[in-house]
Amino acid sequence: MELSYVIEGENLYKKYRGFQLNVSKLQVPKGFATALIGENGAGKTTLLNILAGIRLDYKGKLRYFGQYSDKDREEDPRVKEDIGYTGPGDYYLPHWKIRQVEEISSLLFLGFSTEKFREWCVDLNITKDDKDREKKISTLSDGNRMKLMIAGVLARDTKLLLMDEPASPLDPLMRDRLCEMIRNYLCEKEGQRSVLFSTHNIADMENVTDYAIIMAGGRIAEAGFVEDLKEKYIYVKGEPEDVKKAEKVLYTMTTGKYGYEGICLSEKVDELAGCDIEAQTPSLSQISVAVMKHFSSQRG
Repeated sequence: MELSYVIEGENLYKKYRGFQLNVSKLQVPKGFATALIGENGAGKTTLLNILAGIRLDYKGKLRYFGQYSDKDREEDPRVKEDIGYTGPGDYYLPHWKIRQVEEISSLLFLGFSTEKFREWCVDLNITKDDKDREKKISTLSDGNRMKLMIAGVLARDTKLLLMDEPASPLDPLMRDRLCEMIRNYLCEKEGQRSVLFSTHNIADMENVTDYAIIMAGGRIAEAGFVEDLKEKYIYVKGEPEDVKKAEKVLYTMTTGKYGYEGICLSEKVDELAGCDIEAQTPSLSQISVAVMKHFSSQRG
């Protein structure tokens, strides 16, 4: 399959006190939902802020939609028209009312639909009537503030959504609904829309993830389509007497009185020949944790 990329990055670098984002190569495939996975402090928000143009004090090169640079993103209104962003914090000012969010969004973005925004606000239980549109952002719960941001981007005609931890403030039912909304967004213009969302807990979002980028320590530790990653890695359980042999093979491993379990590269599983093992296809969550642990151990 020949891929095209909605975002490409090269030598992206940003330094804070005690932390460095250092991404030599970034590729986000066009037409898919990509999960940016990593523990808190891995660099996910910094990277997304750079991609969204929230942070401009970085080094490196970026390319959007196969033709625009990050300079174009700042100077050509058409680029930002095609990009929607949701994230934590005060993206909407606390004293704004929901009505003002609608009014300001309609001024900022040509592709913003007031009708769709109002429909999404009702559908997501943010508002019930015109009276609710007078609510201030500061009075909304974290979950409703995130839902309001989601309503804002879904009311626009975009080609790319950048979503920083969209599931974190949502309840389990709404997380499931979020997955459905992401999938519907992609399907409406199949192959022409893309989503990049970050998460530190992939379990709730795995069913909508096509491609995964796993971050650790400010770097990309692993990346690939989920189905390919599940072929690259294998989950193994074994007996106590084989622990010493297994620890030389497994990527990461936990042990107990009943034996061991962990993740290893599929190409290495033959090195456990002669051991009594149970092999399973790992979840993306298991792969992500193993990759992050392995990366940390190598750096340590």
